[in-house]
Amino acid sequence: RDCLLSRGLGDVYKRQWLPFATKAVTRGGYHRALMLEQRIQQHFIDSADLKYQAAQTLSHPIAAAVQAVLACVTSGGKVLACGNGPSAAEAQQFAAFCVAGFERERPELAALALTSDNTLLTAAAGSNDATQQFARQVRALGQAGDVLLALTVHGNDPNLLAAAEAAHERDMTVVVLAGRTGGKLAAMLRETDVLISVPHDRAARVREVHTLVLHCISDGVDAQLLGEQEIPL
Repeated sequence: RDCLLSRGLGDVYKRQWLPFATKAVTRGGYHRALMLEQRIQQHFIDSADLKYQAAQTLSHPIAAAVQAVLACVTSGGKVLACGNGPSAAEAQQFAAFCVAGFERERPELAALALTSDNTLLTAAAGSNDATQQFARQVRALGQAGDVLLALTVHGNDPNLLAAAEAAHERDMTVVVLAGRTGGKLAAMLRETDVLISVPHDRAARVREVHTLVLHCISDGVDAQLLGEQEIPL
């Protein structure tokens, strides 16, 4: 009897209240979807605003980075690129642009990402001083006239600081892509080095601009080597 009564009340609920409950859930879902779309749009707006504001500030150091890379590769040197986490992927991407080309066909340019050899990286991780994982490679491969490209958000990565110190020992030029002030890495740069510091603290925004900066450097090198050319859409 109680079971039948409960079933009867359930049927009444379905007939009378379920349509209203469904509409409320639907309204809530629509509101959440709208909020999500607005959040996504805000990412685009914030990223575009930062790039627009940074364009004039960063154009000079980016041009200096282009000249440093150009002087290096045209005199038989190479670019050694490094970074941690997502910045490691950016280092590998830039090395690929140098070797495989950016937007135009051209001869290969010597570049190597110090983040790609898992054997070397894990060997360093098992040593007494894991901060030397990039520095060892710089000392082994780097020569005078080469360029070390270091990518970082805050500029305080111990392994990048060690790599920059090793690059200076080899009389290499150091190009740093960082956020805000560039941290300890910026403080140890020489007059002949280049600091490209994105005026922002949020890691996602800084890395978005870093990607654009790497595109600008790659395009600038190509333009200097091959001449100005309109890239077809």
